[in-house]
Amino acid sequence: MKRLRRNPDESDPETNPDPDGEGSFSKDQHERKCGLSSMKMMGFFVVALMVVSVVFSISIVLQDPPSDGVLESGKNVRFLDVMESSKEEQVLEVQPQKVVGPVDDDAPSIEVRKDKLLGGLLAAGFDEASCVSRYQSVLYRKESQHKPSPYLILRLRSYEALHKRCGPYTESYNKTLEKLKTGHHLESTDCNYLVWISFSGLGNRILTLASAFLYALLTNRVLLVDPGTDMVDLFCEPFPEVSWFLPLDFPLKNQFGSFDQKSPHCYGRMLKNSSFANSSKSILAPFVYLHLVHDYDDQDKLFFCDEDQTSLREVPWLIMKTDNYFVPSLFLIPTFEQELSNLFPRKEAVLHLLGRYIFHPTNPVWGLITRYYQAYLAKADERIGIQIRVFDTGTGPFQHVLDQIIACTLKENLLPDISMEKPIINQSQKSKAVLVTSLSGGYFERLRDMYWEHPTVTGEVIGFYQPSHEEYQQTEKQFHNRKAWAEMYLLSLTDVLITSSWSTFGYVAQSLGGLKPWILYKPENRTAPDPPCGRVMSMEPCFHAPPFYDCKAKRGIDTGAVVPHVRHCEDMSWGLKLVDNESEL
Repeated sequence: MKRLRRNPDESDPETNPDPDGEGSFSKDQHERKCGLSSMKMMGFFVVALMVVSVVFSISIVLQDPPSDGVLESGKNVRFLDVMESSKEEQVLEVQPQKVVGPVDDDAPSIEVRKDKLLGGLLAAGFDEASCVSRYQSVLYRKESQHKPSPYLILRLRSYEALHKRCGPYTESYNKTLEKLKTGHHLESTDCNYLVWISFSGLGNRILTLASAFLYALLTNRVLLVDPGTDMVDLFCEPFPEVSWFLPLDFPLKNQFGSFDQKSPHCYGRMLKNSSFANSSKSILAPFVYLHLVHDYDDQDKLFFCDEDQTSLREVPWLIMKTDNYFVPSLFLIPTFEQELSNLFPRKEAVLHLLGRYIFHPTNPVWGLITRYYQAYLAKADERIGIQIRVFDTGTGPFQHVLDQIIACTLKENLLPDISMEKPIINQSQKSKAVLVTSLSGGYFERLRDMYWEHPTVTGEVIGFYQPSHEEYQQTEKQFHNRKAWAEMYLLSLTDVLITSSWSTFGYVAQSLGGLKPWILYKPENRTAPDPPCGRVMSMEPCFHAPPFYDCKAKRGIDTGAVVPHVRHCEDMSWGLKLVDNESEL
């Protein structure tokens, strides 16, 4: 009868040691059952380990992919240590309601998650209220297709540390400055410097400052910026904790205006006089002036030779004046070749990346940009920028320029044609906002009236807007340059861009925006060219006055045919620009 009284635990050896009703166990049976129990326990243990391993592997796979672990730069450096920042710093949350900032209360009303550090390009930790554009600009742009290389990010963080250690009024700066005041050359210095002189129009200054920064990065120099009359008003500080602006008490500052090719410390003149090349390091001058303006001569252009870069390496202070975007010729210097390749795997993204890293509009300029964008551009389905720069003398607008613009927009299907005969009944729901920038208001008025007085054949609604028309360039006028900087930036926020040949204004807009514009070819004899425009090879600017010299062979050469990624420009046949050679990617 005992067997009929079964219970749920009767198969458990501990609660029911005689599940089969045998009444007793032999010694062998007992040992065999103990062995089986041990095997079962071991099996459970193995299965548990396998489950834990699988769960751990899945958790690793599903988490955010890690950055590259180690980069080679003279020695192994842990990349994660340099780039470490929290996700709260990386990602800017934007809810459907408007984002409120200290300058403008209007930011795009979109639901989006964007990386405000631009993939590690920007450093975290700035006071955001002091420069709203640094982290808020991402809200106004489409995501860039050109990501910074891990090596570029590493080098930027390294440069920021150098700038913090050697910037204005640091111990190293004061020590090196004292040697400059006494006129004695240092055998070795903790920090070497590149001083950029504020010179020429705003578009030129932006291009040359980016060129100077890249050169400083390549030569391990600290870049110091002459504030001129308005640089502080236009641009935020790009480096953490220590200013990039040259102190007002810098001993050579009063001489900047007089520096030219005749200056005793001009590099080209020193070469002519053999006072530099044949000197021993102990008597080298404490500073050298680099004249890289468009009128520079053959001796000045030797700056772009390997041998001369070796000589300049020991000079503690280099003072640079230029109105050229000379980056393409840096890519032709063998010493810099590998470093530049590591920094910029995509050659056409040099100014695109450096520009977004360096040039952040100050709060007053950012207010101009965001207010105009929200009022006129934000609600359009597509934004088109037309940048008009006319080099002809006389009072515009010129009919041939207007004809060229219209021909370009229609030929490339950038704007729809108008109907001259019958009205369009079925209106399209699509709208296009066209931002026109020009010193003259005439082109904007003619285009606006053309699309106001006649419907488009597609039924699309086209709106034209022009922020300012200053009539002539006023380089030294503060508010003029504020508006110029705001308009360059607004152009960079468009979806499609048309620019004018030779114009640095357009170069800046296309590079900041990551855009390959249609460029209006330069008219001849006041006649619209045919074709009126063409798509550029890359978004990089053109170097208008490059050297044509083979440093090794010491003879003239076509520098636009040396390497695949440096070619002649579309708008200036003798100029040089960077392009991507697909076989190298």
